[in-house]
Amino acid sequence: MTFSATTVLVLGLVALLVLALGVWAYSTANRLDRLHVRSDQSWQALDAALARRAVVARAVAMAVADHHRQQQPDLGVHRFGEAGPVSADARRAERATQLAALADRAERADRGDRETIENQLSAALSVVDIDHLRPQLVAELADAEARVLIARRFHNDAVRDTLALRTRRPVRILHLGGTAPLPHYFEITERATPAAATGLVVHITRTSARVILLDEQNRVLLLRGHDPMIPEVAFWFTVGGGVEPGENLRDAAVREIYEETGQRVDPASLRGPLWRRVAVFPFNGELIRSEELFFTLRSPGFEWRPADLTALERRTITDHRWCTADDIRALDDAGEVVYPYHLDELLTEAVTAVEDDTQHVVRSIR
Repeated sequence: MTFSATTVLVLGLVALLVLALGVWAYSTANRLDRLHVRSDQSWQALDAALARRAVVARAVAMAVADHHRQQQPDLGVHRFGEAGPVSADARRAERATQLAALADRAERADRGDRETIENQLSAALSVVDIDHLRPQLVAELADAEARVLIARRFHNDAVRDTLALRTRRPVRILHLGGTAPLPHYFEITERATPAAATGLVVHITRTSARVILLDEQNRVLLLRGHDPMIPEVAFWFTVGGGVEPGENLRDAAVREIYEETGQRVDPASLRGPLWRRVAVFPFNGELIRSEELFFTLRSPGFEWRPADLTALERRTITDHRWCTADDIRALDDAGEVVYPYHLDELLTEAVTAVEDDTQHVVRSIR
């Protein structure tokens, strides 16, 4: 049996279409798998942040109760609610008991009840009088609440990206999501600032462009700096900084590379952004919330010679180093934190990304 040229052509086109569909389905299924892993990991991070907040809430409850006992050493003389209005101290003691109970419930709650109980715990924390807490405990509560806020946003971002792909009609028709359950948003009350209940106010909110700048040996350029208020504590960070008004993210990255290294690069040579990191941290007496988006770039080795550091940067940037993953681990072991966290593990991903020009799915990191 012979086939005409037209039949062969049609069969060839059908085969190509089937092959293209198979490649697309395979790549989409892999991407969905990665997104599901990301949403699972983001939930684990959120769960850990909520658990830590519950522990801090219990410590706050104990501190409030201790303060009440010091103010009212003989509680047997007067029970709450008898003989006249309840005193302010008595109300604080009752709230402390409720706060401790909510913290216990939050730790034991299953996923279905978690939102309700965590929101109740947020409400209880919002009425705590921080004047009766030690400054260290106030700072710990502020940090715990900030981490919950960040982790919740990371998780919801991951859920949004997963649902956006999972709910597309071709994906649903071909069942590319498999049997994995759909992820769910976690809605928890957010205050105007990440630490409103503790009296700490975010002074600056900014978007930053950061760059994993790699040399021919796949080493990343890190800068060493410190907070002007705490010069004895050093940390390491990647090249980059805040996006200026009217500037796009990629142009900001190019500008920061020039200012902090003296190198001029083509914006098109940047790969990414790959990662998104949200950090809330004190610096120079102010509390800053920074949303950082990371590019990666390969650059031939060069002599570090900053072109346009600010006066503050000249005071606080004290060193630079091209680092391998082992070097980064050594810095961590020496007590000098490297940002972002786990950069030694992320380097392989940055090296892979710098070799291709495909569009990357931005994922959250710490």
